[in-house]
Amino acid sequence: MGVLRGILRTMDVSMRQPMSPPPLESLLSSAFRDGDTTSALARLWAQAVGQPYRHWDEMRFRQPPAGFTLEQWWVATKLRRASTMRPLSITDRGQRRFHYCLPDEVLRETEFIASRLSGRIGQAEQVMNPATRDQYLVTSLIEEAVTSSQLEGASTDRRVAKDMIRSGRAPRDRSERMILNNFAAMEKVSDRRAERLTPEMICELHRVVTDGTLDDPRAAGRFQQSGEERVVIRDDQGAVLYDPPPAEEIADRVQELCDFANETTSIAYLPPVLRALTIHFMIGYIHPFEDGNGRTARILFYWSMLNQGYWLTEFLSVSRLLKKAPGKYGRSFLHTESDDGDMTYFYIYHLGILHRAIDALDGYLATKVDEAREVRSLLSTAATDFNSRQIALLQNSIKHDHVAYSVQSHMMSHRIAMETARKDLVELEQAGLLAKTRSGKKFVYAAVPDLVQILKHDKRMRGIG
Repeated sequence: MGVLRGILRTMDVSMRQPMSPPPLESLLSSAFRDGDTTSALARLWAQAVGQPYRHWDEMRFRQPPAGFTLEQWWVATKLRRASTMRPLSITDRGQRRFHYCLPDEVLRETEFIASRLSGRIGQAEQVMNPATRDQYLVTSLIEEAVTSSQLEGASTDRRVAKDMIRSGRAPRDRSERMILNNFAAMEKVSDRRAERLTPEMICELHRVVTDGTLDDPRAAGRFQQSGEERVVIRDDQGAVLYDPPPAEEIADRVQELCDFANETTSIAYLPPVLRALTIHFMIGYIHPFEDGNGRTARILFYWSMLNQGYWLTEFLSVSRLLKKAPGKYGRSFLHTESDDGDMTYFYIYHLGILHRAIDALDGYLATKVDEAREVRSLLSTAATDFNSRQIALLQNSIKHDHVAYSVQSHMMSHRIAMETARKDLVELEQAGLLAKTRSGKKFVYAAVPDLVQILKHDKRMRGIG
């Protein structure tokens, strides 16, 4: 699919087409030739309760229940799924509705994600407190911008990319431009979370994401048109992994997706996180753009989550985890496409990614709480009154003593006015904790060499802030 092209570029191993399930109609007549079919199916159904939701490509290597063949096991599995299958309002190239099931693993994860990302319980004080919220938000947006771009082939080092965004310097190459674009798109999505999704908004976000990174600049922000070559995704042996719908269908399919995103064509209740994941999948399936479909798909996933009230999603970096296993990411698309449009495969994989991203956020915030507590403990010996931004900067300086800070980077990190950023840095310099030097045409501030010892033992400091 469209998103697979970027994934394949970054994989260490080649992607292969999963084996499609055998036709159910033929199996029904051949798998149960002898004996009581109803009784056999009932026994298999009973044993299927609580089993993982596996694709045929995985299931064919496993041992079926005693007394049954692999084909019989698959027939029973498919019939059981069909009995609980729920249709979506969006269709594939054959005009068949995509559909999904709600096995225990999906129900469990959707409930977990809804309870955590809507902020109704277990709210982290750091992201609720206006004094510290923007610090964590900017860090998260930068991380997602970097790793989402790396999934699509950007090769810039994470530290260099973060410094570029915080310092405000211009990108030096295509990879850095991709990352800066992604950051700008994440901010735009945050600002437009309350708006309805339209084809025009999708094009605008694509234009932001791809500005200055496409071989043909005219392709930024517009759907592929009739007569243009559609990109067929192939494996390293030349076999076709995915062939997207014709360009003539793009406009109608995108409008259908917008209607779905805005809940104007819903057939039945769909958990909000599954709606967001469906949008992610469908941008890859439709492949409306010449390039940048993967980045656009992930940006629209964030829009949908925020639009539906899952405001803590802003603080997650989903692409960081997707990047660790791009092969599994790609197979989550292919399993759905190869098994009659069953979205359950895609949902299960990405719900697991979201769960891990939430756990990572919890761990990150817990670490930051411990670090801030340590810095405050050191500051208490000097009877010094620092604001939360200054504490965060000192905290980072202790951990990374080589980092230099500018007014621009401090302003960007905390989303504050330039004068406020300058005042923070000057006060820390006056307190003897930062040293100011000139770098080119601007001043930068870095921790003094003996910062920790000063915080521990210097009683001469006076209150500031």
